[in-house]
Amino acid sequence: MTKPSPFRYFKNCPEIIRLAVMLYIRFPLSLRNVEDLLHERGIDVSHETIRFWWNRFGPLFASEIRRNRVSRMRAYSNWQWHLDEIFVKINGETHYLWRAVDHEGEVLESYVTKRRDRKAALIFLRKIMKRYGRPDVIVTDRLRSYGAAMKVIGNAGKQQAGRWLNNRAENSHLPFRRRERAMLRFRRMHCLQKFASVHSFVHNHFNQERHLYTRANFKLNRTAALAEWRQLCSA
Repeated sequence: MTKPSPFRYFKNCPEIIRLAVMLYIRFPLSLRNVEDLLHERGIDVSHETIRFWWNRFGPLFASEIRRNRVSRMRAYSNWQWHLDEIFVKINGETHYLWRAVDHEGEVLESYVTKRRDRKAALIFLRKIMKRYGRPDVIVTDRLRSYGAAMKVIGNAGKQQAGRWLNNRAENSHLPFRRRERAMLRFRRMHCLQKFASVHSFVHNHFNQERHLYTRANFKLNRTAALAEWRQLCSA
């Protein structure tokens, strides 16, 4: 039995919906910026329509990307995680966005909490390990919550903490910070969790790390990523 297409009740073609969602999530653009870009291409949609598309199809696209990558990530022979947390303001109240990145720059998980204690770190670690298994090394900063959570899990021997060891996680925050500024911050904790999860996997899909390849290989990888995006959620 074939799975029904998620686009079956929409008048616009799936290519337009995928393009609008990609522009909004991938680039630091507002909803009205995306509306103007689509208008230049002869596509007349409202920014509220783009908001609805992103809320409806963003998680679907992200889940399909994640499903295609989880099995490949588990096959790493020398897997190293980098864990870090950043401060995010929601209506003037400080929240914490926990993020896990592997040694190749792939964002594994994002998790939003109101506290930065052992309980929050423990939930975050269990959530990642349930999906990806256990890594060989876990690099963190000197936050004591990580060490306390590692002892509960029985993974304390794999933890490494140092001043510059976690630069991989620190640099991975930059794309999210650019999107946060373009969106003029977040209004609700649920919206932050949803956008951070979707943005991380879409960023993984299009992040080709061009400094590691020649120009010819980078163009091939970019074309392949775009072709794969155009096939997401296709019947």
